[in-house]
Amino acid sequence: MVDPALRLSLLDRSRTRAGEPDAAALRASLARAVRAEQLGFDRFWVAEHHGVPGVAGAAPAVLLAAVAGRTTAIRLGSAGVMLPHHQPLVVAEQFAALTAFAPGRVDLGLGRSPAFTAPVRRALRETDRDFPADLAEVRAFLTGTAEITLHPQPAGPVPLHVLATGRGLEVAAALGLPVLVGGPLLGVAGDPEPGLEALARYRRTFRPSPQQPGPRVAISLDVLVADTAAEAADLLLPEAEAMARARTTGTFPALEPVAAVRAAVRTPRQQQYLDATAAAAIAGTPAQVERRLAELLDRTGAAELVASSSTFDRAALAASDAALAALFGRTIAPRRG
Repeated sequence: MVDPALRLSLLDRSRTRAGEPDAAALRASLARAVRAEQLGFDRFWVAEHHGVPGVAGAAPAVLLAAVAGRTTAIRLGSAGVMLPHHQPLVVAEQFAALTAFAPGRVDLGLGRSPAFTAPVRRALRETDRDFPADLAEVRAFLTGTAEITLHPQPAGPVPLHVLATGRGLEVAAALGLPVLVGGPLLGVAGDPEPGLEALARYRRTFRPSPQQPGPRVAISLDVLVADTAAEAADLLLPEAEAMARARTTGTFPALEPVAAVRAAVRTPRQQQYLDATAAAAIAGTPAQVERRLAELLDRTGAAELVASSSTFDRAALAASDAALAALFGRTIAPRRG
């Protein structure tokens, strides 16, 4: 069993499915959050994407408000709100309002990734912004140290988290904030040394803050568990295919059934991207996943695993979530805090 002291979370991006309306993806995210609480997950994260055909999660605060109304204990977070798309005051107001419905359960993850395409960036009025300054401004509003008093005032603290790639780790260390890292920094499918060096630098340069007295790392990646390794590999295919199409066509599509992905004709470059996406995930039987997760968690020193898994078959995804919770020994309600 993986160390049960570690936090266990899900990141749900409200992935759309071929042949379904977008609203079905949002309803499925809500149902998944309810199941996650029942399974003993500690936190349920949602994401922000704009104008992406394969993702219905465009409004984290709205979705989290719906989740707050259906849950009582699991923590709720954004992974994350992209500050280049918003004014800091508005972000702070939205998450302060959320605390009225889920006091003591709200986390605000902040990132700076640009929108997916140029038209979306124009629609969002994206400009070059000072991410550290914006982040500090959000914190000032939420902690009552800004020149404007926030209304509604938060019903308790709203912990901030930084979605960190590269310089984001430096920003988090300077401001004394926890980080959520994924992708190449984890070195799952490649050389882990650059990522480990970056995490070591974050820990070495961390400046304690009232929220976070010491460095804290959460790691995010696709984790899928099935009865056999072959079944788990199949579960990876829909997301890997979508990523391959996005990298080569500029359009991130809805998830397709495994059979359709297997029958798809793709270029050598698309096959390369598909293979790379699958390699960056952890998938297999419970024993295989447990072993690989233990190695990754030990290597990164992470305090929290955030499983960002998705697949076309929602029943299979639910079974995978339950199997993952079992690996962490979760049979009771999630812990607070």
